[in-house]
Amino acid sequence: MDGVTLFNKLLAKRGLNPTSLAAAIKRPTAQSGFDRFKKGDIKQPRRTESFDLAARFLGVDALAFYDEDLAEREWARIEGYATEEAPRSTPPAPAPHVDAGEVVIVQYEVSGGMDTRGKLLLEAEPPGIIKSWRVDREWLQLNVRSYTSLANLCIVTGFGPSMKGMFNPGDPLLMDRGVNRVDHEGVYFFRVGDEGYIKILQRVPEFNGPGFVLRVISKNKDDFPPYDISPKNPHLHIIGKILTVWKSEQY
Repeated sequence: MDGVTLFNKLLAKRGLNPTSLAAAIKRPTAQSGFDRFKKGDIKQPRRTESFDLAARFLGVDALAFYDEDLAEREWARIEGYATEEAPRSTPPAPAPHVDAGEVVIVQYEVSGGMDTRGKLLLEAEPPGIIKSWRVDREWLQLNVRSYTSLANLCIVTGFGPSMKGMFNPGDPLLMDRGVNRVDHEGVYFFRVGDEGYIKILQRVPEFNGPGFVLRVISKNKDDFPPYDISPKNPHLHIIGKILTVWKSEQY
């Protein structure tokens, strides 16, 4: 089931249309985008706060509109029947909470994280976990230049020695979980099977073809040499893009 089909089924089940949905979430300007998505003019809508609010109102994970397997599972859950594939063990981390101009950004839960059925196997466990940050809107404007939506911001605690030089194990990293593909070089949190990594990913042209591969680069290149992986690898999943890191120094 694709995202458009799921969206239309949810609207029909609730007796809604794009206009009434936009009114229900108090975002009237979102009506045109909902209408285009309903008609199939766009297959994957841009992740915005309005879209995340709509998904929450409709009672589904917003990522279901981008993932056909997840769309099937979410519809099965709503209809009360089971699919052949087992559901995820836990829901994704909650979205940041906004209150009186302050934003509470919560951790990304690696144990039973998004699109995994158990704890991700990391190259090393982080020395303690940072549970949440409470910041004001001005801090976000000054320190985080761009992100897909406020609802997609979360914290990952740095782990392992491979990225030393950029951050140390235990350092806080701000991740945008709305970025699930590599369009530009950057630092990404991704998994291959059940193993999780935080690395620099760089698009590199294929030697014998028109496509490209992803070069996986560690900051600590002496101990962790680069290697390539195909973006078409069915076991590869980009969990999110690291936007900002805070490197600790011990004195």
